[in-house]
Amino acid sequence: MTTKDFYYDLPPELIAQHPLKDRAGSRLLVLDKETGKIEHKNFRNIIEYLNPGDCLVMNNTRVIPARLYGVKEDTGGKIEFLLLKRIDLNTWNVILKPGKRARTGARFVFGDGLLKAEVIEVRPDGNRIVRFEYDGVWEELLDKLGEMPLPPYIKEKLEDKERYQTVYSKIEGSAAAPTAGLHFTNELLEDIKDKGVKTAYLTLHVGLGTFRPVSVENVEEHVMHTEHYEVSQEAADIINETRKSGGRIIAVGTTSVRTLETVAEDNGTMKAEIGDTSIFIYPGYKFKVTDSIITNFHLPESTLLMLVSAFAGKENIFEAYEQAVKEKYRFFSFGDAMLLK
Repeated sequence: MTTKDFYYDLPPELIAQHPLKDRAGSRLLVLDKETGKIEHKNFRNIIEYLNPGDCLVMNNTRVIPARLYGVKEDTGGKIEFLLLKRIDLNTWNVILKPGKRARTGARFVFGDGLLKAEVIEVRPDGNRIVRFEYDGVWEELLDKLGEMPLPPYIKEKLEDKERYQTVYSKIEGSAAAPTAGLHFTNELLEDIKDKGVKTAYLTLHVGLGTFRPVSVENVEEHVMHTEHYEVSQEAADIINETRKSGGRIIAVGTTSVRTLETVAEDNGTMKAEIGDTSIFIYPGYKFKVTDSIITNFHLPESTLLMLVSAFAGKENIFEAYEQAVKEKYRFFSFGDAMLLK
């Protein structure tokens, strides 16, 4: 199985550059993984495919405004920081651009001195470990100075930061949004709840590795990035009770899928757990707990496209993508949605 097996042509104009004003106004392509049948709907129609007793599993991570623009303290040279992972209160693993300006001991200034940083380690992968210096509350400062780290294929500036957050986002820590959840509104979630559908919230902090292309020819040789997850006892109990009573586990987004399939035992039983996952799901994988997936359209040759191909069958997925291109669906993070059932 080669990476090229997961390539498809996508006209650039179909890459959504901005979110719709109405979150739930996006289109929904429904794919039956058993029959290959395809339906074209509106996202609000999702409720028609959910049954009382089913459980929506949602990732409540919250994106931090992780892109910072500053200058080198001694020369005034411009620098861009991208916060990847918090190590302790004031220390972060970051990507710097341009990186050559960032040797150990290099110092940088942001927001006219409101925030300062010093490189304390140069990592083998080229990233830097930096220690920040500031007065006040870190979250408030970051919200003031930082920008949302939008994917590289989005060229337009985001006017409202909250449109790159799900309405149920809660736990800060992601460098990218779990975009399948962007289609839900509070009103739609209430309607779903009123129908008797349960919700379970887990956390997986999405890293920028989600946009990293697969560079190896042989799919099985790809090394996945690692992401931190947390599954509470409450979430595990809801999922286990749903399965016991015959309900379906419907994962909202590939991040929820990866967390579920990491934590679930071979018989599908979930447990409370905190950890890091580098699970790589591609065709041939046997799903343990996920019965259905709500997802967006994914990049060619990406691990996410491989994951949905593993779930619904590569032929089915590529037929659906071909129809989506023909019908001019909007693609990627701010684009339309799919239901794989």
